[in-house]
Amino acid sequence: MVTGGWLIVIFLIAIAILLITIIKFKVNAFIALLVTTIGTGLMVRMPVSDISKVIGNGFGNTLGSIGVIIGLGVMLGRFLYESGGIEVIADTFLKRFNGSKSRIAVAMAGFITGIPVFGDVVHIMYAPMVRVISKKTKVSIVSLCCATVCATVATGAMVIPTPNPMAVAENLQLDYGVFFLYAALAGLFGTIVGGLGYGRFLDWQDRKNHHEYAFEDIEDFEKESRTSTAGRKVPGFGVAVSILLVPIMLILFGSFGPMILPEGGTLVKILNFVGDKNIAMLIGVIYAALVSLPYLQKPVGDVMNDAAGQVGLVLLITGSGGAFGKMLQSTGIADFIAASLSQFHIPVLVLCFIIAQILRCAQGSTGVALITTSSMFAPLIAASGISPVLCGIAICAGGIGLSLPNDSGFWAINRFYKISVEDTIRAWTIGGFITGVAALVFVCILSVFQAHLPGLL
Repeated sequence: MVTGGWLIVIFLIAIAILLITIIKFKVNAFIALLVTTIGTGLMVRMPVSDISKVIGNGFGNTLGSIGVIIGLGVMLGRFLYESGGIEVIADTFLKRFNGSKSRIAVAMAGFITGIPVFGDVVHIMYAPMVRVISKKTKVSIVSLCCATVCATVATGAMVIPTPNPMAVAENLQLDYGVFFLYAALAGLFGTIVGGLGYGRFLDWQDRKNHHEYAFEDIEDFEKESRTSTAGRKVPGFGVAVSILLVPIMLILFGSFGPMILPEGGTLVKILNFVGDKNIAMLIGVIYAALVSLPYLQKPVGDVMNDAAGQVGLVLLITGSGGAFGKMLQSTGIADFIAASLSQFHIPVLVLCFIIAQILRCAQGSTGVALITTSSMFAPLIAASGISPVLCGIAICAGGIGLSLPNDSGFWAINRFYKISVEDTIRAWTIGGFITGVAALVFVCILSVFQAHLPGLL
């Protein structure tokens, strides 16, 4: 095995292989991660048989711990989508916050539905609606787009049960309920600063520069929307939100209940059972299926099958990311890098953010950035004295911003919201970066009080 400074060189070569395969040759992230993992093992002269074992253990351990909850989380989001719950949540906020406050409405809708539903799905559903709102209220479409996408990515990258933050929580062995609570607060702060604050500035900027946008296709969308929703039965706002809240509340009860209840009691045992991440999500999916039944336009089994098809690639990428992380640990690269970086006296929270941000910016995938960073820094975080929960949130915050044209999400937002590349950079690239930095600032503030806040240490 190779030791010393060559480990840094090998790591840089490995990252270069990952970037080149994804960016230059457009290889799927699953294959790119496996190729990089094997290449890393060969470069440190690890026996081929050991390389195979490391990949198997890393892949299997990662999916063994979060594979079930990822699948159930996607099903939960699918029921919210198929029942019409997403439209109900959006419409409710729009009725409450209309006119000049429409930016708050789309941000709140994006923040809530971004938790269980994949970002691209939210963009597809919300973009036409946001454009209609922009036309009616005269609020800049770039401003509304910024509020929507920053809110969505804040929860999508930071809040369980979405796959990427779950992978971070598992790599750092975090309590899911505690992680959810503080990540949601950090995401909300990031949304307020990046989505609403910066979004307001974008609206002011467009008004000052008399920047106008075309909405020729809006009438066709409104006509199609009225036709598709006419006579359809949809759930109420409370029912729609409960689909999301039931599993989350069970996980929270399971995390914080034992902190305040007598140890060893029957109620504590019950909370530990129903609050387990897998049990809570299973209960949530069963509940979602039951309450969604009157509003579905297809059988429950078909909804679950659609979700299963959607989750396949997510599981492969997550598992291969776990294999790469295991290789970094097994070869000693992770420990050496952590020890080397600690000599620069960069605060651990900032370091977690920076590395995740660099990887996110370089290769375009939030998942790859978060899984790689959390795997690499797990030993450093454990020995740092800083709350692992806050470090995990800092990593997730680093996976948000500076989305460049090498990111498929960049073009999804550009295409669905029908804005220029320059406006996409203003709304999404810069807006997302501000959101991530704001979340990091919030985490740094929490770290000052970590000894006094429940669950952080």
